Amino acid sequence: MNPFLKRIYLKPELTDFSGFPLDLPFVQGLDLSFEHPVTFFVGENGSGKSTLIEAIAECCDLPVSGGGRNELADLQAPHRKSELAPYIRAAFGMKPREGYFFRAEFHAHFASVLDARKADPDFLADPYARYGGRSLHSRSHGEAFLAMFSAWMQPGIIVMDEPESALSPQRQLALLYQMEQLARTGEVQFIIATHSPILLTYPGAQILQIDEQISPSSLEETEHYQITRHILENPQRFWQHLRDD
Repeated sequence: MNPFLKRIYLKPELTDFSGFPLDLPFVQGLDLSFEHPVTFFVGENGSGKSTLIEAIAECCDLPVSGGGRNELADLQAPHRKSELAPYIRAAFGMKPREGYFFRAEFHAHFASVLDARKADPDFLADPYARYGGRSLHSRSHGEAFLAMFSAWMQPGIIVMDEPESALSPQRQLALLYQMEQLARTGEVQFIIATHSPILLTYPGAQILQIDEQISPSSLEETEHYQITRHILENPQRFWQHLRDD
């Protein structure tokens, strides 16, 4: 069982579901229990994955634009609040003392924040110390992502929005390995929105499919897995079918 977020659900007093985000198909019946240390949300673009994952991050007191709690003062991103969070409630086994929201858009901004700290004569500490001793801008996107991940992985709750966008398949496997090592401690909970069938292979993960509603799924039932498998097993047949269409 996960130690932190147990449930999110729609405020029962809501009766008007007009307008975004309440008009998203899954919202009216929203009531989710988190039963495992690792939970994945899967769904097509536009299904509301990012809207939901942002709301979860805000419920966990994490900055919606990405980062950890001590980055709140540094963020200047225009998207500072979740549009869905005001309409939902969250139940915790216990509130996590630490947490982090990883999202691709945050990395470049955070790397620039560290560079600005390095150039600030009044900032006495080494801002690169916990990230390998050098600017994140000096590394590839994937290397910088994993450096941030390694630095911030500690007991707490970790929310991610499509982390695979920064990672090659090999780096995704490295991420899975780090996640598994942390989950074994029983002190970390992961909640991740993804399109990656590689990440979805995490053993024992809870997979929730977002469509007209949110429902449990297995790896093999996800469209991500089925399409990837069919392409790789017979790419010529797939391309013939694609051209015929």
